[in-house]
Amino acid sequence: MKDADYHELIDNLFIAIEEALEVCEVDIDYEGAGGILTLTMPNHTKIILNKQPPLQQLWVATKFNGHHFNFTDGQWIDERTDAEFFSFFDEALSKQAGQDIKLNLQD
Repeated sequence: MKDADYHELIDNLFIAIEEALEVCEVDIDYEGAGGILTLTMPNHTKIILNKQPPLQQLWVATKFNGHHFNFTDGQWIDERTDAEFFSFFDEALSKQAGQDIKLNLQD
């Protein structure tokens, strides 16, 4: 994949996450800067997403562990667990916030 395509994919993903958080019933604060999107849960824990351009990966750090996603066949897939990003992300948000969260990013 070309670097420009990678950056566009991640930028669009971050925008979609920000837009979904704006209408989410759970009050999750977020801040994006320099290829990093930081989400702060109501319990003050954080989930951090960041670009890894040299590897063309999406990295996600939660309170519980870190994940590296590769863009494969049109999906972001965790290189360690083979989890698809969107289902992983809803689950990670829910677990960390302590309540059910569905951002419906795939719709």
